[in-house]
Amino acid sequence: MGDTSGSNTANCMEKLKSYVKTQKGTILTGEILLSFIVIICFAASASGGFSTVAICELIFAIIFFIIFMMELDKQFLLVNWLWSDFFRAIIGAVLYLITSLICVISKNRDGAAVAGGVFGLLAGLLFAYDTYITFLQIKITRQHSAASTDDRV
Repeated sequence: MGDTSGSNTANCMEKLKSYVKTQKGTILTGEILLSFIVIICFAASASGGFSTVAICELIFAIIFFIIFMMELDKQFLLVNWLWSDFFRAIIGAVLYLITSLICVISKNRDGAAVAGGVFGLLAGLLFAYDTYITFLQIKITRQHSAASTDDRV
């Protein structure tokens, strides 16, 4: 038997490249990048405690990116992945907006905290957009599944 690890890696890279080109893949990639930038900014500031939100949202965005990229959402049907992604995105948007506004408005702030707050506001808006897109997908899914299958009409 031949070595198949090279083909698995190539297959994974092809999935990665094709998924990043989709709308959801682009949004999740943006969430990951913005969360990473916010972590760097807050780590360099005196208010490093605000980086907790960015770390959690970065981890959740990476997990959902991998799940959707590898199409594991179609294999593990026990979890409703649309609703899970919806709650992840809405909680991320609210937490980012709250912590970023606190950092930007706070009296005792440094430049790194303000930069983290500004990037956090951008991340909050991106998470809110992700929430909206996911809500539209849930709405479309519910309309398709709400069709009557009763033959006694």
